[in-house]
Amino acid sequence: MSLERTNVATFKGNPITLVGSEVKVGQKAPDFRLRKSAFSDERTTLSDFAGKVKLISVVPSLDTPVCDAQTRRFNEEAANLGESVAIITVSCDLPMAQARWCGAAGVDQVTVLSDYYDHSFGEAYGVYIKEFGLDHRSIFVLDRENIVRYVEIVPDVTSHPDYGKAIAAVKEVLG
Repeated sequence: MSLERTNVATFKGNPITLVGSEVKVGQKAPDFRLRKSAFSDERTTLSDFAGKVKLISVVPSLDTPVCDAQTRRFNEEAANLGESVAIITVSCDLPMAQARWCGAAGVDQVTVLSDYYDHSFGEAYGVYIKEFGLDHRSIFVLDRENIVRYVEIVPDVTSHPDYGKAIAAVKEVLG
């Protein structure tokens, strides 16, 4: 059984349970195996972004207002950060729903990956919400060697992350 953490985050002010160990600044980032397609067993892993600084933006579902805004914002920021940065959005939406949403929203600068099938990302990064079967809104910045340099577990899942701090963390890692 995975570690359960309470008193970390809320949903509209009500406590929720996050499953998995807390990921902390300075530690090696856990690997992940996420899907881009529902019709292929091919998985995307951390090694697919080797040599890049990674900003991992975790959202519960792209079809909600804050998740939509968060993903669009990081898509816009991607143009200013250059080729040495990978922006990855992780949600528990099915890959075909992610593709439909990205097409409709014009989101093409971020890699959108699904944690729907086994929630292994959510548990590895300590952001899986036990009560909802979704991943909690959070931001992780990893350096080129996959060392965690910034973490934000947004206090309430319905709130926005601190976009400025996340982008500043990426720029600091870039040097």
